[in-house]
Amino acid sequence: MATRKTAKIKDNPDLMKDFTSGAVINTNNSAYEARLAQVEKRKLDEQQSADIKDMKKQIADLTKLVKKLVDK
Repeated sequence: MATRKTAKIKDNPDLMKDFTSGAVINTNNSAYEARLAQVEKRKLDEQQSADIKDMKKQIADLTKLVKKLVDK
């Protein structure tokens, strides 16, 4: 297996350039973990928003059914 040739990026010490693959690698683990947490929180927020929207629709449907029962 070939050895990876890397170099630190001049303006950002947390980043390294891998010349073998051309990738830029973030070596700051805490920033990486924070980004993963941010992405997970966004997914959770989106899911909660979808759940709330669904519940509102269900409440509206139930309200219509109750009104129909009362009108009989």
